[in-house]
Amino acid sequence: MSKFQGDGAGERDGILVRVRLDFKGAGKPGRFLFGSKPTDKVAEEIREQQAAIFRNVPIQGIQVMDIDTSTEVYTVFDDLANAEVAYAPLVLTVKADSLESVVRLVAREDFRKVEIMDPASVSFSHQELERLLFKVHEELLEYKNRLERKYNLK
Repeated sequence: MSKFQGDGAGERDGILVRVRLDFKGAGKPGRFLFGSKPTDKVAEEIREQQAAIFRNVPIQGIQVMDIDTSTEVYTVFDDLANAEVAYAPLVLTVKADSLESVVRLVAREDFRKVEIMDPASVSFSHQELERLLFKVHEELLEYKNRLERKYNLK
């Protein structure tokens, strides 16, 4: 079992993590002259949909403590798409049973930043570290498979 050590609190189970995800919104052309949405509105809608999913759909080994959608939407120029693309940040504060559970969040395409808030230090046995690295491997394979299905590379 992984040992999480806090500030003088001794050993305990669980880890408190803040994860930032930036959801991409690309403008959708409307029919004729009506119905087109600006990229920032599309990004905000996607962020709200994902926030609802995090609120309502349980993730094994993860308890969502807080969802912050107050960060401003920002736009950048995407060279590949040759267009403006907006990103809507979402900051999740979660309590996870283990670092293996957090891998599922940080292996996402929209992942941008992770901050371990508590504990101050973590120690692993060889077996636990191997299990963590295997979980990272599994998530990368799953991500690769999703990309292949998305772009019909198989």
